[in-house]
Amino acid sequence: MKKWISLISVLALLFSLSACGQKNGDASQNEEDGLTLLATTYPVYLLASAVAEGAEGVTVERLNTGAVSCLHDYTLSVGDMKRIEGADILAINGVDLEEFMSDALAASRGTVIDCSQGIELLESLGHSHSDGDEEDDHSGHYDPHIWMDPDNAIAMAGNLCLGLSEADPSNAETYAANLDSVTAQLEDWRSTMQDTLRKAEEGGVSIPGLVTFHDGFQYFARAFDLPLLAAIEEEEGSEASAQVINETVTLVKENQIPVIFTEVNGSDATAQAIARETGCAVAQLTMLMDGPDDGELANYLDGLSANITAIVNGFAGEEVVS
Repeated sequence: MKKWISLISVLALLFSLSACGQKNGDASQNEEDGLTLLATTYPVYLLASAVAEGAEGVTVERLNTGAVSCLHDYTLSVGDMKRIEGADILAINGVDLEEFMSDALAASRGTVIDCSQGIELLESLGHSHSDGDEEDDHSGHYDPHIWMDPDNAIAMAGNLCLGLSEADPSNAETYAANLDSVTAQLEDWRSTMQDTLRKAEEGGVSIPGLVTFHDGFQYFARAFDLPLLAAIEEEEGSEASAQVINETVTLVKENQIPVIFTEVNGSDATAQAIARETGCAVAQLTMLMDGPDDGELANYLDGLSANITAIVNGFAGEEVVS
């Protein structure tokens, strides 16, 4: 029977890493075959790989959902279903991002780690990931793109540490030590990127606000004190309405915005239409939905660093060098 791990608050975790070593008599590991953790998203895969690095007998895998900007555009294959059913642990993003695979998760035998536990959620900008009417803290009323804030990524790593330690107490010390390392790397990276933005502004680069063509960047914008003026969600294969285009054209002109941003794997049709009307540039931001399968945390750091570079260069009127 599947067990949902109840996780303590992330703040308590960060003050007391010893909690990662707490044993749970009901959780068990197959000593002969080892433990397989399957991550449902690429960011969760990177964080789980970092937390589990060096843990004896533990294998971290991910569902390869391809370069989709929204998981609702992905259909589980027969192979995906088998991997979900066979995993010992399923690490999910939570906040109903995996709602479309709820039946497969319910049929699995694995323990589920919900990486969103304890994270302060932002209200959804309108693109719901749930059809339910639930009013709890993780309903479709909330934005699921939590990993776009490095502080949230630290909290997600903390939840992974706790969940893995319950399922596999023999490696608890390894998980706790890795969590220390992950936390330090993310805190250092966040500080460096904040310095990059500060120096750019001190150098005369004005960033009045972001206009994005995906609704998944508000955690990122909040993390770096970047006003999010508009987040336009397009239906696949079609442009936004004429009203939305006209309103965005007005917004860009009034705020003298030199650049607007599409998501790497999303449509740029509406953005290009607005660019033709206003003369602004169109650049890309990534939501880290895909990348190398090496499990390196650097892929997360590099992805969000590329976003900062695109923003600074875009508002400076420079071409982004990737």
